[in-house]
Amino acid sequence: MSSDNIQALVRSRLEQADDAFLALLALRKQETSKHTGAISLFDREFVKPGVFAKELSQWLHHAFRQRLAADYAPLLTVSDDEAQQMFDEAQAFVARVREHLAQELNP
Repeated sequence: MSSDNIQALVRSRLEQADDAFLALLALRKQETSKHTGAISLFDREFVKPGVFAKELSQWLHHAFRQRLAADYAPLLTVSDDEAQQMFDEAQAFVARVREHLAQELNP
């Protein structure tokens, strides 16, 4: 798989993560219009109390920093390994959030 294809997959998975993430915040009747606010809410509502491991927060922060870098540095290059790692983290993040949502909605 080419680097461009991996990057496109990462973006797609991050969008899915964003959707799962917003559904998660809706459980707590929380919402925000900014990514930074959503990340802060995730940390406060789910990571700090131990619902999710700090590792998920780290992945989220890293992905957001990479997105900002890509938005504002058009010549940014990402290695195949880094793109694959972000892809794997995004998939794991979405899976864990979906699992939690399923447990919350079907106790």
